[in-house]
Amino acid sequence: MLEKSDKYNDIINLPHHVSEKHVRMTIEERSAQFAPFSALTGYDDVIKETARETNSRIEINEEQKTILNKKLLLIKEKIHNRPKITVTYFIPDVKKDGGKYIEVTENDVEKQKRLDENDLDKMENVLQIKEQCKRIGIADKITEIQVKNEYILTLGNEQITINLGDATNLKSRIDYVAAL
Repeated sequence: MLEKSDKYNDIINLPHHVSEKHVRMTIEERSAQFAPFSALTGYDDVIKETARETNSRIEINEEQKTILNKKLLLIKEKIHNRPKITVTYFIPDVKKDGGKYIEVTENDVEKQKRLDENDLDKMENVLQIKEQCKRIGIADKITEIQVKNEYILTLGNEQITINLGDATNLKSRIDYVAAL
């Protein structure tokens, strides 16, 4: 039990003070004063980002490029048989070095969206774009290649978008990009 004390008898029944300068805080604002405080705002996010693993991009040599091109030609020849294929591609990370490899197989593709000869031509053009971009030193900056009616490159760190247009004269268009 609490013991009765007469220490505060002189002030206990006085009216509550209301400031004339400051507006009264809401309950939410008052409770926020007692919320946990983090002196290093964003530190946890930085730690998580640092711990997030990325893969190094594998650079293929000329022999591997030849093998890959032969496989693409074989797929192109047999596309009417609808062969089951697996495609692995690299997506650069926009926040730090490296990226991740994505593997897509027939099971991941909807039945009505299988690859056809047009898709293979687009893949071949993307490979050519990547090769030409590597030649001028911007391949590692590409974070996205949009393929619709036109080929659009996005350079992640600079937030630059480059519309290459259709697939005609890709080498000349990439050389023009290098001149910019």
